[in-house]
Amino acid sequence: MTPDSIVFTLAFNSYFGVERPLYSLAHALVTSWPVIGDMAKRWGIITAGHNAAKAVFDREACVIVYPGGDVEVHRPYKARHEIRFDGRKGFLRLAREAGVPIVPVVADGGHDTYLPLTDGRALAKMLKLDKLARLKVLPVSLALPWGLNVGDFFGHLPLPAKIRMEVLDPIDVGAKFGDDYDDAYRYVTGRMEETLTALAAERVLPPFL
Repeated sequence: MTPDSIVFTLAFNSYFGVERPLYSLAHALVTSWPVIGDMAKRWGIITAGHNAAKAVFDREACVIVYPGGDVEVHRPYKARHEIRFDGRKGFLRLAREAGVPIVPVVADGGHDTYLPLTDGRALAKMLKLDKLARLKVLPVSLALPWGLNVGDFFGHLPLPAKIRMEVLDPIDVGAKFGDDYDDAYRYVTGRMEETLTALAAERVLPPFL
């Protein structure tokens, strides 16, 4: 899980308690990885997919979705204040079909826990990871304890950082936009970008204060 996911999960569980379960969607590589996959499942992480998400919604549980997937999570440090969903609109379709609202959560500070240099799109394409493993990126970062960290397959030790979050008002995609996912995408990402810009303006140095 990303640092901001951990922070949000703890806040969610503290507020709602165990009566309202929370799950997170993740790439199949995460849930199928030996040892790490088992730990992830105990944290409520499930393999990303519309059917899996709908099954969770049927149990009246909530789901954390990273619409941009690997592209969003591993964006380089210089893009830390950008919303990067890579044009992916599956989360909008899922919300409309399942009849659930989208509750955008915007966080700033997670990228201060390590230094992502590049998302490695060109490297992933050269190694054909996009076709072999459905990975669009192969991130390269500076992180403890590895130093130069390629892929982040084994995780890293996070540096101390202060993560600020804001939960926005729910958005009923079906009621507001119908099946116009392009308009819905612009609206959701626009609101999130405005919020992220505001959170970034409140930053202080050093980042862990």
